[in-house]
Amino acid sequence: MEIVVVLVIVAALALFFIGTYNRLITLRQRVKEAWADIDVQLKRRHDLIPNLVETVKGYATHESTVFQKVTEARAAAVAAGASASPAERAQAENMLTTALRSVFAVAENYPQLQAVQEFKDLSENLTATEDKIAFARRFYNGNVRDYNTSLQTFPTNVFAGMFGFKPEQYFELADAAERETPQVKF
Repeated sequence: MEIVVVLVIVAALALFFIGTYNRLITLRQRVKEAWADIDVQLKRRHDLIPNLVETVKGYATHESTVFQKVTEARAAAVAAGASASPAERAQAENMLTTALRSVFAVAENYPQLQAVQEFKDLSENLTATEDKIAFARRFYNGNVRDYNTSLQTFPTNVFAGMFGFKPEQYFELADAAERETPQVKF
């Protein structure tokens, strides 16, 4: 009888360990999946920007410093995508967002540009992409919150430490002004 009780307790503990470990693996995979979603949207954004810059450049040839800044910011954001942490990636993307605002400010000075269908299409695609990036960031941060909370709550925190699970970083923006979605005005 005592052996049965001991076996039941050992089995319950084994199931608890297995369940906890599998839950942590699932949460970690969700964080990775959410990060991949951000990556996809940022890649789309990076692909749209050269077309937008070229379209605006044709109308505003004397604004070369604006286009240079956008090109440099895009290159930095693409380079950060390869191996940067979420915080480093957010900083690079923030610089790109700021540079893009300059392009749209230049475009506002050229009413004939705002009437060009290609510019309208690119602007709409970029706006839609910015919305998708914002959603992907929220989704990622929600998954990071769930994962990190799980790592910090008892008794999971004991097992997480034993199995080498580490907290993930949020994808955060440093400056309050950078938290605003760029406004596209025609």
